[in-house]
Amino acid sequence: MSTLLDSLAAGFDGDARRRAALDAALRDGLPGPRSEAWKYTPLRALERRAFVAAEAVPDIDPALLAGIPSPRLVFVNGRHAETLSDLDALPDGLTLRPRAGGAEPGSSFGDASRYDRSDAVFARLAVALADDGVALRAAAGARIDAPIHLVFIGAPQADRELAWHLRHAITIGDGASLQLVEHHLAAGAHRHLDNALVEIDIGDGGHLLHARVQSGADGATAFLRTEATLAASARYERVDLELGGALSRHELNVRLQGAGAQLTANGVLLATGRRHLDTRLGIEHLARDTTCGLLWRGIGAGRGRAVFHGGITIHEGADGSDAQLSNKNLLLSEGAEIDTQPVLVIHADEVQAAHGATVGRLDAEALFYLRTRGLPEGDARRLLTAAFAREPLSAVAASAARETLDSHLDRALLALAPA
Repeated sequence: MSTLLDSLAAGFDGDARRRAALDAALRDGLPGPRSEAWKYTPLRALERRAFVAAEAVPDIDPALLAGIPSPRLVFVNGRHAETLSDLDALPDGLTLRPRAGGAEPGSSFGDASRYDRSDAVFARLAVALADDGVALRAAAGARIDAPIHLVFIGAPQADRELAWHLRHAITIGDGASLQLVEHHLAAGAHRHLDNALVEIDIGDGGHLLHARVQSGADGATAFLRTEATLAASARYERVDLELGGALSRHELNVRLQGAGAQLTANGVLLATGRRHLDTRLGIEHLARDTTCGLLWRGIGAGRGRAVFHGGITIHEGADGSDAQLSNKNLLLSEGAEIDTQPVLVIHADEVQAAHGATVGRLDAEALFYLRTRGLPEGDARRLLTAAFAREPLSAVAASAARETLDSHLDRALLALAPA
């Protein structure tokens, strides 16, 4: 057993179902370099670290939330911060509350068998140890225009390295529509561990627009697994900006289970400094006429490393499916590294599918052209890098959610390429 798992398991207090998930995690341990899913993200250094459980909610400067309107649900170091949340103006047809005490989010999310693989250790830990999270439900037919904000803040706490586990349940009823914005922020320097599991269920004809900004502390470690299931004619549109943390890994698994289900999942990986960002997509076409469009951009600078795995499987019977994946990457320094692995598996007939990945540097001719027009080299590089990085944001139309994405990406790029 590792020092990490020993420390996380200390003080466990849960039922038999959660105990079984913890025992499985402890039995199999952390995945090593022979695990195909983890070979680009070694865990040896993390395995030697110990964390303590987060307890009380520390004080946070409310100014950190000045640009985040209500309705919003706020967590600090994995604990619901009631005084910072604002749920007074929840629209009709929407239920939003914390899952304090580890209560099950709903009957459809009680089955943890999907996490039986030995390399799903952090999902198992979330099932076993999460005693808080978000329960969000849009009732059938509800059309909710204003974005709902979920805010997760990491804050320093008396030279202690904390760990927390959250499990969220998001349900979009038949014909319902919702915009959701996730903010992952830092209230100061820390080296905490944030582990979260998100389970999403979108009903027939439902629509979820999901924007997520990960801008954690430079020393933080974050593991996130998202499991989404789409019913017939459901639409799921999301954009992920991976901008912070020391080690961050997101596994996005989407099942296009109903005929005509549609997925758009775009993102940007900005691996700067010594940052390690890992994104792993697992998209399954299980029904006829389902579509997915995946547009991802990676940028490596300093000694940063970006890892991307784009996996698409079109199962037997999913005829008429359309699957498109593009992953382009930009290296801005000699010390940066980018690993990309597009995978397309087809078991059906009459499908359209394409995937591709590239790694390169800024176009020398384009850079020269901008320099001849009087732009300093730093400004020219910033302009070309911004144009490269901004394309995935096209999944979100002009809206408050799009403004959030634009502002965070602009600030990150400005810090990346000073004039």
